[in-house]
Amino acid sequence: MFWVDAFTSLAFAGNPACVCLVESASIADQRMQSIATEMNVSETAFVARTPAGYSIRWFTPRQEVPLCGHATLATAHILWEQSLVPDDTPVVFQSKSGELRARNVNHRVELDFPQLFVQPADESEVVNRGFGFKPIYTARNDRRYLLEIEDAGQLRRLTPDFSTLREADRGAFMITCKSDTPEYDFLCRFFAPGVGIDADPVTGSAHCYLAPYWSRKLRKPMTRSYQATKRGGELECEVTGNDRVLLRGSAVTIASGNLRV
Repeated sequence: MFWVDAFTSLAFAGNPACVCLVESASIADQRMQSIATEMNVSETAFVARTPAGYSIRWFTPRQEVPLCGHATLATAHILWEQSLVPDDTPVVFQSKSGELRARNVNHRVELDFPQLFVQPADESEVVNRGFGFKPIYTARNDRRYLLEIEDAGQLRRLTPDFSTLREADRGAFMITCKSDTPEYDFLCRFFAPGVGIDADPVTGSAHCYLAPYWSRKLRKPMTRSYQATKRGGELECEVTGNDRVLLRGSAVTIASGNLRV
């Protein structure tokens, strides 16, 4: 197992993920959940070699999730770093979100993920009260909200009332605004109290929504994002014409070891 900081080139920044290389994809679900709870990072990835490439599953300390960007990036980073896959060979993952691919591009990981979407929606009084703001745009799907606000400073200062947010009709929230600095196009934060992640340091899967949203809004296929948290993380996002989004970022291995139970 490996501890990796993802979407950063600096140790102790970005989003930490635990990558567990397992001999068989048939490891019991409850065992995976127990390990993820013990590791207590936002996601633990379980990866097994298969005839088609690698299987991958992601668990928060509370439950399995259908898609995770930073733990997938961390896994690809480990497979290349440990010479389990040649540097110039893409990694193909089979997951609950279909086939996902990763490439080594100039010593960064490029993830090929699906574009995901939300639909415009009425404001939620509970959500607005939980965050303490009135958004300029509200959208949602069956799992999460996307909320755009105007003030980058307000985004950085957010201290949500999670007890209120747990009363909302959705369990995850993407907050975003236009960047106030020239090196990035947009800023974001991500909160998912519904799956046991109150505040996520850097969230690749959220950019499956945010990249197409800002690409349309700014009329540019490639954008740069900064997730404005204490640890911070950077992503380069490219929307492609086949309903996919390419997410690029770096990773740093912090520690490695063996699970003894």
